[in-house]
Amino acid sequence: MNALGHAITRKVIHLISIVGVIGLVCLNVASQPAANDCAEAKAQLTRAETKLNDWPALARYREANTKLAGPSKSEQRVVFMGDSITDSWDDPKYGGFFPGHPYIDRGISGQTTPQMLVRFRADVIALHPRVVVILAGTNDLAGNTGPMTLEAIEDNLMSMAELARENRIHVVLASMLPVSDYEARDGKPIIRTTQRPPEKIKALNAWMKHYAAASKLTYLDYYSAMMDVHGFLKEELSEDGLHPNAKGYAVMAPLAEQSIAKALKSKN
Repeated sequence: MNALGHAITRKVIHLISIVGVIGLVCLNVASQPAANDCAEAKAQLTRAETKLNDWPALARYREANTKLAGPSKSEQRVVFMGDSITDSWDDPKYGGFFPGHPYIDRGISGQTTPQMLVRFRADVIALHPRVVVILAGTNDLAGNTGPMTLEAIEDNLMSMAELARENRIHVVLASMLPVSDYEARDGKPIIRTTQRPPEKIKALNAWMKHYAAASKLTYLDYYSAMMDVHGFLKEELSEDGLHPNAKGYAVMAPLAEQSIAKALKSKN
């Protein structure tokens, strides 16, 4: 069974388990705590059903893609493909998503490379960009859609890059960001390095840099610019040790623009 098959099987098992929990919890809804538990269990079931019905979340941008006109001859359209780090970038509190530029955000929170690969045609190729910026891998390491080896992540990144190049789209392959354990929530430390080991992030970034050079792609190095002397995400650039804050995006934006400009000049 391939990775997609395994992921769907896990979702089915997860859905069945949630249904069982709802049956147990909702047998007794007389007390307020039980009623709250029942509501939460039903909410989990709804989320699980949504994922099972549309695992790659193709519906997320379907309407927006339909409404998007094709690029003009002079338009240098860029699509950003990614996870929550890309998804959150267009939040107004971060200053907007590259105001004045024909850049399109197609990030989806929590996604992994196999999910992005499934929606790559609909959310990237069909939009006819000149450049695609791919930022992915952190949720693969965290196991969001099941265990993933570095080789499997690399395979998915290569597949997206190859699809782009076959369709005359320049590829910018972005490094994963570092993570940190500096932050806390409700007085408890937020430990990121367990799910996302720094040595694996470093290894995947090294592979990306080598692959980009060998394949004549553009490598976008967020990692070096956002890492502190201990190899962690700089404390001032994040509130949770994983996602950039406004200062973090302020570091990332000019690096992305520089890499896009470099890709547009490339003959490959």
